[in-house]
Amino acid sequence: SGPGTMKRLLEVGTTIFDISFIFYSHLHPDHTGELVTFLFATKYPDENHRTEPLTIIAGHGFSGFYKKLKNVYENWIELSPGVVNIIELDNTGPDSIRFDDFTVKSLPVEHTDESIAYRINSGAGRSIVYSGDTDFSDNLITLAKDADLLVCESALPDELKVKGHLTPSLAGEIATRANVAKLVLTHFYPECDHANIEKQCRKTWSGPLVLAEDLMNIDFI
Repeated sequence: SGPGTMKRLLEVGTTIFDISFIFYSHLHPDHTGELVTFLFATKYPDENHRTEPLTIIAGHGFSGFYKKLKNVYENWIELSPGVVNIIELDNTGPDSIRFDDFTVKSLPVEHTDESIAYRINSGAGRSIVYSGDTDFSDNLITLAKDADLLVCESALPDELKVKGHLTPSLAGEIATRANVAKLVLTHFYPECDHANIEKQCRKTWSGPLVLAEDLMNIDFI
């Protein structure tokens, strides 16, 4: 729920009441910046507020983060009992949780202390992995092994590599070593607008490749 999430949801015809799960890889503002707006909109107006549970899944530390937000915004984001279900996963090792239709697995990755990547395995046998923000990570390779789809950050071009983030060729190497079926690159910084991201990724990845764009819809189930 980074900045602009609410607007983008409306542009694709989705309302906040269509969202049952939110996954947070870590707590940086570009990933959590619109959580307050989401919760506020979930509560109002009174005649059309949320009644179905919203499950938020994140690494250890999210509950404290949420408590601090409520200390600031108080009852404006305080939802009815049972509406928000927070699940914290271990950010020091592997963890998993099972739901009716899918299973979530997680492993810590190389960005912040609380950063984790997710793998969702559907009941139909399909799998999607989300890297979150990360540097090169053996854990991500392990988590993404033989996945149908890897959604992987690629913040900056190869020549502008910074600690804590991937480049196109590094993301491609992870996808290749994990033997995923399809790779989607995302989380592009503005510097990527002036680089050939696909060409750089093709140094290390020869499989199906998608460069994510706003409003893109990818069916994988």
